[in-house]
Amino acid sequence: MTPRYSLSQIVLHWAVAVLVPIQYWTGGSIERTHHAVHMGLSPDPWDVIQHQIHNYAGIAIGALMVARLTLRIFHRGALKISARGPVDRLAQAMHFAFYAAVIAQAAMGFVASYFWFGIGSFHVLGSRVILGLLALHIAAAAWHTFVWRDETVDRMIIPRRTTS
Repeated sequence: MTPRYSLSQIVLHWAVAVLVPIQYWTGGSIERTHHAVHMGLSPDPWDVIQHQIHNYAGIAIGALMVARLTLRIFHRGALKISARGPVDRLAQAMHFAFYAAVIAQAAMGFVASYFWFGIGSFHVLGSRVILGLLALHIAAAAWHTFVWRDETVDRMIIPRRTTS
């Protein structure tokens, strides 16, 4: 049996999973807010609130993903994927692509919000990359659950027991 994740790793995973859809739901407010300001109008107050939610949720996602990556590095023994075949190597590559894409996305969003809005088009492109990775991630979880019927998804739901 493949080792399970720790409770902290599971909590961080699901916290990010809750925050990511919020980013997609609030992302359109940024363009509307900036367009209104550019036109010399007052932005809709709800758009301003959504803009702030988007910014702070993005910062939280970046921090949570850095924490996840740190835990993964320090708990490598618990998460070591033995590269038995191409599927294991693909899974490992997908996980690291997720870490890279989401951390880069959070960094670009921070830069776009506070330093240089010109990076915004790359931020939008990054959101599409993450959606593609997310679709593959969900498809792989469904495949593991319904086709292979293994315990892969259970590892991210049920924490491992600590040894006494």
